[in-house]
Amino acid sequence: MLLIVLYGNDKNQESGKCSKSTTLNQPIMKYLILFFLIPFATLAQSPIQFVDPLIGTAPATTESARKHSEAGSELKGQTFPGVGQPFGMTQWTPETRTTEDKCISPYYYNDKYITGFRGSHWMSGSCTQDYGSVTVMPFSTNRIDTLKGIPSSRFSHQNETTTPAYYRVILENFDIQAELTGTVRSGMLRFAFSGEGKNYLQIRANSDEKAGKVWIDKQRNEVVGYNPAHRIYQGKGQPAGFSGYFVIRFDQTFEVLPQTSNPQQMIVSFGSEKTVQVKIGTSFTSMEAARNNLNQEISGWNFDLVRKTSEAEWNRTLGRVEVEGDSKEDKIKFYTALYHCFQLPRTASDVDGSYQGFAQDTTIHKAVGFTYYDDFSMWDTYRCLHPLLTFLEPKRSLDMVKSLVLKAEQGGWMPIFPAWSNFTAAMIGDHVSTMISDAYAKGITDFDTKTAYKYMRQNAFDSPTPEEYLDGKGRRALKSYLEYGYIPLEDSVWQAFHKREQVSRTLEYAFDDFALAQFAKSLGKTADYDVLMKRSQNYRNVFDTKTNYVRGKHADGRWIEPFDPFSKASFICEGTPFQYTWYVPQDIPGLINLMGGKDVFLKHLNTFFDGGYYWHGNETDQQAPYLFAMAGAPRTTQKWVRQISSEEYGTGPGGLSGNEDAGQMSAWLVSSMMGFYPVCPATEQYVMGVPLFRRITVNLENGKKLILNAPENDLANPYVQSVTFNGKPYPESWLSHRELMKGAVIDFKMGKD
Repeated sequence: MLLIVLYGNDKNQESGKCSKSTTLNQPIMKYLILFFLIPFATLAQSPIQFVDPLIGTAPATTESARKHSEAGSELKGQTFPGVGQPFGMTQWTPETRTTEDKCISPYYYNDKYITGFRGSHWMSGSCTQDYGSVTVMPFSTNRIDTLKGIPSSRFSHQNETTTPAYYRVILENFDIQAELTGTVRSGMLRFAFSGEGKNYLQIRANSDEKAGKVWIDKQRNEVVGYNPAHRIYQGKGQPAGFSGYFVIRFDQTFEVLPQTSNPQQMIVSFGSEKTVQVKIGTSFTSMEAARNNLNQEISGWNFDLVRKTSEAEWNRTLGRVEVEGDSKEDKIKFYTALYHCFQLPRTASDVDGSYQGFAQDTTIHKAVGFTYYDDFSMWDTYRCLHPLLTFLEPKRSLDMVKSLVLKAEQGGWMPIFPAWSNFTAAMIGDHVSTMISDAYAKGITDFDTKTAYKYMRQNAFDSPTPEEYLDGKGRRALKSYLEYGYIPLEDSVWQAFHKREQVSRTLEYAFDDFALAQFAKSLGKTADYDVLMKRSQNYRNVFDTKTNYVRGKHADGRWIEPFDPFSKASFICEGTPFQYTWYVPQDIPGLINLMGGKDVFLKHLNTFFDGGYYWHGNETDQQAPYLFAMAGAPRTTQKWVRQISSEEYGTGPGGLSGNEDAGQMSAWLVSSMMGFYPVCPATEQYVMGVPLFRRITVNLENGKKLILNAPENDLANPYVQSVTFNGKPYPESWLSHRELMKGAVIDFKMGKD
């Protein structure tokens, strides 16, 4: 249905220089006829219309980002306008940067030139790397012999249309209209040439290591190639053990220009042809698999049908949550955030289930009856994204858990931040174990729990060999953690991308121990449960009760001097001691008592927010707004959740207050706008905040509906006065996952104070 709206009302389509090349054909005319037959109320229910993929592609404009960000990359949302389908293997994007280098997104809003259209494996919102990508760039010229380097073209955002399933732009230098759409593993591009001169396409394998290759398969009349992936973080520069393979087909005859000295590039000519369509299949396993993926996903040349199919899939997925309210801006923020939640982890198996083995296992395996996933930005996403997926997408969550257990079997250790099919030791903590424990606590249990627990326990109790440790396996600094009950400042944690950060590691390991303890208890591992629960109290060992802040500590028990809780420190990960003081999600009552009781706790927490010390642009303290409710002050939670949702998220390209981080920033907004948040993953409880729409309907995967009503909700009535759950008064400050999954009607009475 949205396809019809876009074709019938796309102002950019009408105003672009190449409008003469988009005359209505019979399929489009059919959609336009249907447009007048479908009720407008039905059209309004297509959530894809509220998604703006450009949000987060420009430097952040929020006050929080300007105040707390240091590295240039921290000021950017690091998103890109990816086109395809949810959790796609490959996403199709305009390219304004030609590199796959670390922290460089393929597209930035403020760039002036487009250098091509890329089949990308960029981890949306991250500061990692693209890998195994391929780019095609159309251009026109009468002097091909004068071409030097990579052709590029100026573009205007006024001539840019972008949705999750479709992208369109005018390449001004060449008078070319470019359109993109995609499926899970394949993409389709349509180029309309309107300028003078002959028309060409440059094809590039984007290997910064100069290891890619592009060539012509004359027998099949295809352009094919590969781009080997390489590791960053632990194992930096080493081959990742696989490549991004691609197979390219055209709907017009073409001529290959004489090969240059660069085997990573190729130029094909279409002569005076004015419209050229391109199909690209991709795979991580082989050229033949890329070809099969393309054959299965895009069998013909109907660009509009591919676009319509992908739009329908996005509407189905985004339609898990229906929101009602007066603010279009809020709907744009909500559904764009939900779109960002459905980017990663990515599908890594082919249509037949084949996937590349993990780490040193370079054989091809087969996922039977499930989809295999990779690229888990787990330090970020265990907090809210994965809990959100257990709620909205439990089947996908199960497949993700199965994928992680297979990685452990194939790699010998449970990975901590698995990406590009390798161990990385990219961040801190041991949160894959937390994610699996959370899924199990939420009723997602149909996986090999025995094998899962074996490797989760190994991470928590055993140290790898020096060679394994160097490769990124196992918990960093586990020996110190077990010896002291914290990681002392003398242990610098050199074999990691993030070095030192001893206090943050201690706090996160303590929580991971709690999460693993819950899984152990469920499996009847009572001895392990007792040990892990005792270790979950290790947060106390880095909490200074004299100052009420977490603080660096020496091996002999001395606190670090001098000490400034408001400034970034080497013993804290990407933040300040004040920001990490609140990271005890497993034991907030214990933290309250440690600080001196609720009054002292709330005073300290109010100082944190009122003084501007809270930093929403990074994940370290994103649970903090909900701690007011856990300490008996729910209206203060509601105040700050509403303010953060308003001020830290916007509808412009700079509308994210920091790295989007593979969906975590967006998951916070989605959960918070629905009215509840998973402060403590690995339990089934959500802390209540305030719903920010008048009505929210969650269409659960099991066929049930969760309905949250707040009809008086607006800025004049911002606070929850009372709650009923299925018609009965509900005095609690939390909601149960299991009860929500049964379907329910929750009514919120709103008021002004």
